[in-house]
Formats: sequence, structure tokens, C-alpha cells
Amino acid sequence: MKKIGFIGAGNMAQAMIQGILNAQLCKPEELYVYNHRYAPTLEKVVHTYQVTPQLDIETFLKKVEIIILAVKPPIVPQIIQKMQPYLTQSQLIVSIAAGVTIAQIQAVIENPVIRVMPNTPAMVGEGMSSISPSVEVTAEDLQEVATILDSFGKSEVVPESLMNAVVGVSGSAPAYVFLFIEALADGAVAEGMPRKQAYEFAAQTVLGSAKMVLETGKHPGELKDMVCSPGGTTIAAVQALEESQFRAAAIRAVRTAAQKNSDMS
Repeated sequence: MKKIGFIGAGNMAQAMIQGILNAQLCKPEELYVYNHRYAPTLEKVVHTYQVTPQLDIETFLKKVEIIILAVKPPIVPQIIQKMQPYLTQSQLIVSIAAGVTIAQIQAVIENPVIRVMPNTPAMVGEGMSSISPSVEVTAEDLQEVATILDSFGKSEVVPESLMNAVVGVSGSAPAYVFLFIEALADGAVAEGMPRKQAYEFAAQTVLGSAKMVLETGKHPGELKDMVCSPGGTTIAAVQALEESQFRAAAIRAVRTAAQKNSDMS
């Protein structure tokens, strides 16, 4: 594995770091993190994962071959300007910044770029990440980045033109699922179930249902039909959801997030 360096040490960077170390892709001291503006955050990451901290961008860039931009989108322009004098053509840029396109990055630096969109379930090893490479990215580099992303979940290569859809269906979607779990639990609480127990029932049901979709290969509609007995409780509940435009609301949420990502670009 090529030497990996993170610019930024927030929640997503920490989830990725944890995945890389759990998969033993490198030793902790071989993982470099640059986070000059937020020293307390960097200190926490170093204490937790024993990675090597860097406070100087030039020194940092001399040590790494894969550079993961894990900073907020508004910070990306100033970071890549700061990086530009010290980069070599062999270094690979991996950006997880929503709304920042490959073209925008390559307008400043000429390096190969892979745009990635992970999501927060990476924190528990169940992330879903998209991979969109620039034309200069080699098959070897693409495989290395996929290996990194697969260390904390799954990844798929998609064209950058689908990045807005990825944000809507994956990047932002954990929030929709958490909202759904909370609503399920609220319903159970309204029926008298203790709150803690309601969350466990709701969350485990969502987890198991998702696993059925992934492992059976069956269409979600077919799996739904398997639960809906004629004249039963489930079909009555499904009717209530349809009357409340449940699916339409979910589609609108995905498309709204996609549009916001497009606007940010």
C-alpha cells in the first residue's frame, strides 16, 4: 500500500483511519495526518490512533503518495492552492468534499484525482462509498483506493455525472434512515413500549431488512410482498404509508439532496 496522508481529521477522516488500521493496510505510524488549523482535533486523533501528525504542509506532502482531502468543501480551494507548489505528478488526490468537482481541483493542480463520496456508517464498518476517477488515474491507483474504502464498508465505481445521485441515495441518506428509525420507535412508544426497547426493535429491524435486500438479491417489492399477508396488519400499515405519500417523500428527499449538491458545484 502506498503511503497515505489525510488533510483534515474530522469524523469522516477518523472513520476512514479506523477502517484502514482495522484492515491492517498500514501501521499507525505510517499514516500521516495534517490538520494545522485545528490542533485539538489532531491531538485527539493522534492519541486515539497513534498516527503521525504533521503541522507543515511541505513536510507532509514529501511523505505521502495518496492524499485524502477530508476537509469541508469551502476549505478545498485554499488547501489545494497551499499544496500546489509541493506536489509531484505521481501523487494521487482523493477528495471526499461534496460539491467540489474533479475539474475544479484540476484547474489548480494537474495531479490525477479520484472523487469519493463515503457516508457515516463507515464509522461502524458499514459505509457505502462511490469512486469517480479522472482520466489520468491508473488501474493500480483505482484498486488501492477501492481497497481503502472497502476496509470500512463497500465501494462502487460510478461516473462523476452520477455524483449528485450518490449524494442523495447514500451520502445524505443515513439521516433519512435515522429519522425513520426514530419515527418507528415513536410509534412503538405511543403503544406503550419503553423508549430504549423501541429503538432496539426499530434499529435491528432496519438492519435486518437491509441485509435481506443485499444478501437475497430479491427485489425490495418482492420482499415487501412476502410480509404482507392478505387482510393482515402489514398491508394495512403499508396502505397507511402510501396514503401519506411515504415513497414520494423519500424520492423528493433524494432529489432535493442531489439538487443541493449540484448547486454547491
